[in-house]
Amino acid sequence: MKHILLAEDDFDYASILRQYLEISGFTVTWAKDGAEALALFPDTSPDICVFDVMMPKMDGFTLAEKVIAIKPEIPLIFLTAKGMKEDKIRGLKLGADDYVVKPFEADELILRITNILKRSQRSFASQPSADNIILIGQYKFDNANYTLTINDLLHRLTEKEAHLISYLFTNRNRMIKREDILTEVWGNDDFFSGRSMDVFISRLRKYFGEDNAIAINSYRGLGLEFKIKN
Repeated sequence: MKHILLAEDDFDYASILRQYLEISGFTVTWAKDGAEALALFPDTSPDICVFDVMMPKMDGFTLAEKVIAIKPEIPLIFLTAKGMKEDKIRGLKLGADDYVVKPFEADELILRITNILKRSQRSFASQPSADNIILIGQYKFDNANYTLTINDLLHRLTEKEAHLISYLFTNRNRMIKREDILTEVWGNDDFFSGRSMDVFISRLRKYFGEDNAIAINSYRGLGLEFKIKN
């Protein structure tokens, strides 16, 4: 049974949502503000977090940053009543897997949670053993433990970053269509997933910036090439 950490300060709304999630087969820990959610996170070990953006004591974005620092691979969904484009972009930059604008149908949230958990489980199942380190240029990529190292520099990756690197490396030295990357890593190719991918690609370019033999080339309107010179 999958465990959800729900952080929502609206008592009536959260009570109904919690009941609906539990009826749908999830275990739910409900925190009534961001500070309480952060305190509960280490002991509850959730499979996915659902955070309202606007909460007392600690907002959802700040909470997400602190949770990611503890467990970078944790899947995240943000809830908001605003629907503001700026908020969505900020959430995606933090590594959120999805963003749901209130009001929404509970069935929609459950479908999004289920899809994210399926992708997460599929990614985990396909990971190599801890002994199977992939060499990418001068880098060592550990897809089992979400790390990318070069010399003494270590990058701790999110699950989505690791999945993206794996997919790009598997399809290295050839042009990959944007929609193929989005479908494989994000599960859809809508506008906000595309913006999220752009953020992640920029992040990977910085990670791989220590090796001049590696480049992520963009072809406008077509896709990307993960170029590794021999």
